Amino acid sequence: MEHKTVLLKEAVDALVVDPSGLYVDGTFGRGGHSQAILDVLGANGKLLAIDKDSEAVSVANHQLGSDKRFSIEQGSFAQLSEFLKKRDWHGKLNGLLLDLGVSSPQLDQADRGFSFRQAGPLDMRMDNQQVISAETWVNETNEAQMIDVFKRYGEERFSKRIARAIIERRQHKPFKTTDDLADVVAKAHPAWEKNKHPATRVFQAIRIAVNSELDDLTSVLDQSIDMLAVGGRLVVISFHSLEDRIVKQFVKFHQKGAELPIGLPITDVQLNRRLKSIGKAIKPSDKEVLENVRARSAIMRVAEKVA
Repeated sequence: MEHKTVLLKEAVDALVVDPSGLYVDGTFGRGGHSQAILDVLGANGKLLAIDKDSEAVSVANHQLGSDKRFSIEQGSFAQLSEFLKKRDWHGKLNGLLLDLGVSSPQLDQADRGFSFRQAGPLDMRMDNQQVISAETWVNETNEAQMIDVFKRYGEERFSKRIARAIIERRQHKPFKTTDDLADVVAKAHPAWEKNKHPATRVFQAIRIAVNSELDDLTSVLDQSIDMLAVGGRLVVISFHSLEDRIVKQFVKFHQKGAELPIGLPITDVQLNRRLKSIGKAIKPSDKEVLENVRARSAIMRVAEKVA
């Protein structure tokens, strides 16, 4: 499937408040957002892209490497502070964009092991240099931890039953391929949902665990407060409820400010409100979903730093 950037115009319109500013695309992917950001930046604007995937970094250097306004770092957006401090961008950022989840090229390449829809090695690493792959995780994780991950990251009702089936099977034959794991999960799952593969939630949970996705998201959000300049924008596109809940609660917490006893006479400044939400959550149009089915679960939230 051709890679189509989700909520492209909406994200860039919300992000770029100053064409001469400093911006970060925390998930380069295949460069759709980065290119669109550069298209509206002036000669003095700068864009730093980040991606765990070495293939994405290669694409970035090939496509945009000649643009002096652009640079890229291989790594996690959880390293945001590190990357900005070495550029002296700390506290000066005008916009941070996070387009979460897996890119279409990662899903569509069987050898990356992200999809149960095609046979491939059980990998799922966004950074293919990291040690722990899905194969390692599935074959070595203990039952209690596996149940917890399936429940928390996959919201899977039958976590115990599926984990038990995986543990029993791996005792005599380790898992090596995506289709093998998907088959065992499907046979263990007692309640198939219409139009949904029974391994969907389990594969999501394993991918999140292997790539520390939610921990990385929490980390970069916490860093973003100090990295952004006042008036700078935080734009986050999520693709499942776990991500969106973290983003929504983060913005709500920093918009509300400090929890203090009712009736205490304090100034608004003392509440330490750091963010304000900009508009309502944005979802793709029916037209975009029709043209790109992977956009159907996307939701975008925008916040602005106020202090």
